[in-house]
Amino acid sequence: MTELSEARQVDIAARVVESALSTDPITGDTAFTEWLADCQDRFRTLVEPVPLDRLHGWSVHPETGDIGHHSGKFFTVRGLDVEVAGAPIPRWSQPIISQPEIGILGILVREFNGVPHLLMQAKVEPGNVNGVQLSPTVQATRSNYTSVHGGKAVPYLDYFRAADRHTVLADVRQSEQGAWFHRKRNRNMVVLVDEPVEVLDGFCWLTLAQVHALLRLDDLINMDTRTVLCCFPFSSSGFDSAGLNDTVGLNNTAGDFRADLVHGLDPGAPTAQSMAEVLSWITEARTRHDVRVNEIPLNEVANWYWDDGRITHDSHMFFDVVGVGVEAVGREVGRWQQPMLEPRGLGLVAFLVRRIDGVPHVLMHAKVEPGYFDVVELAPTVQCTPETYEHLPAEARPPFLDEVLAAPAERIRFDAVHSEEGGRFLHARTRYVVIETDTTETADTEARSNGDYRWLAPHQLATLLRHSHYLNVQARSVLACLHSLVTPEGTR
Repeated sequence: MTELSEARQVDIAARVVESALSTDPITGDTAFTEWLADCQDRFRTLVEPVPLDRLHGWSVHPETGDIGHHSGKFFTVRGLDVEVAGAPIPRWSQPIISQPEIGILGILVREFNGVPHLLMQAKVEPGNVNGVQLSPTVQATRSNYTSVHGGKAVPYLDYFRAADRHTVLADVRQSEQGAWFHRKRNRNMVVLVDEPVEVLDGFCWLTLAQVHALLRLDDLINMDTRTVLCCFPFSSSGFDSAGLNDTVGLNNTAGDFRADLVHGLDPGAPTAQSMAEVLSWITEARTRHDVRVNEIPLNEVANWYWDDGRITHDSHMFFDVVGVGVEAVGREVGRWQQPMLEPRGLGLVAFLVRRIDGVPHVLMHAKVEPGYFDVVELAPTVQCTPETYEHLPAEARPPFLDEVLAAPAERIRFDAVHSEEGGRFLHARTRYVVIETDTTETADTEARSNGDYRWLAPHQLATLLRHSHYLNVQARSVLACLHSLVTPEGTR
C-alpha cells in the first residue's frame, strides 16, 4: 500500500475538492442521462412474493425455526433477545439478520485532466423501489465474491483485494443497521489508480460534483455509495490549496451556510468540545448503558408470528420477514430466491445543525442498538420511523422528532428520500434531512437525553470516520448528504 506523505495528502484533498466543484466532467450531463436511461431499460428485476417455507435453496430449521441457506453462507434469519436497562422499553425480542461475513464496498477513483472521477455502477437490487440505482464500483459480500452462488465474477474486485498496488484513500470496517443486522460489517474503501481502467457495461465515470448533485434526487444514490462517499478525504484546506475560494464565492461571510460548512471541514476550526472530550463521552456512554443481547431460536421470539408465509409483529408495526423470488438482468446471477426484511413506514433520518463560533455543528446521538459490536454508535439527531411512535409510550418518543417534523422550509438545507440496502430490505426508504437550527437548549438536551447528545463539528466526524464503529450507517448516509452541500447547486 502506498504510504501518503503529508504533502501528498494535502494534494489529494485539493484534487478531491476540484472533483466536488468540477464543471467539466468527462461524462457530460446528456451522456450520463442517456447512459442511465439505457441501463434502466436493460437491467431489470422481476420480484414476486414466495412463502418463507417454500424458498428454493433455503430451509426453516425444524427445531429452531431459523431460516438459512443450504450452503451455510450468505445470511441467516434468527431471533434476538434484548435487554436495555432503564430504556422506555427495557426488553423485547425480534427477528434479526445474522451475517457475520465482511463484504467490500469500494469506489475506484482515477484522474482525468487532473480531476478525480469516481467509477460508479448502475446496479439493480430486488429491494429497490425503482430498479437501477448508482452503487459503488464494487458492492459484494464475501459469499458473492467467492462465487458461492455459482455466478459470474465481481468486476474490478482485484483493485480492492490487492489494493497495495495503488493509493488507498480510505479503508475502514463499518457497521450496518443495528436494528436489522446482528454485528454486520463491511469494508469501506476508496482506491485511487493511475493506470487505464476498462469501463465495462453498466459502469460510468462521474465527478464528485455530479454524484453530489444526484444525491439531491430521490432513490438514485444507493446506501452503499452513501456510506463510502462520506469517507472521501476533502477538507477546507483542499479548497485553499486548490485556489478556489475566491473564484466560486466561498468567502466565509456570516449567514453563508455553505461557506461556514467548508470552514467546518478544516481540522483547525473551533469546536464545542475537544476530540479528547468526544472520545471520553463515547466511552462513557458505552460504559453507562447496560445492554444484554443474545441470539435465540427464531421460533422463541415473542409477539411475532407466521402469517401466510411471512413473519410479522402482532402490532403490525416495525417490519415483516418475507420471501421473494427474483429474476434479474444485469446481475452476476439471473435467478434466485431469498428472505428479506420489509419495513413498515417511511423512515426519517435528520441532522440538526447549529453554528457555534461560526462553525456548523451537528447534534449527534450516542444511540444504543442491539446489533452493534460495542453497545453504542453515534447516530443522527433523529433516526426513527415516526408512525411507530403513535403506538408506543410517550416516553419512548425520540427527542427532537417534533422539531424536525415542524421545521420550516427556509431552515431545511437538504431533503431527499433515499433507499436502504436493496439486497436485504424490500422497499426500505428513508427521508434524509439536514436542518439548520438556532436552538441553544444544550442543558435541556442533556436533561432529556441523560447526556446522550453532543454538538460535533464536521471535521470531528471526519476524524471519527477513520476508525471503525463510531458513526452508524444512518449517520454516514446523512453525513454524505451534508458534505454534498459544499457543491453549489447547478455544478455538474
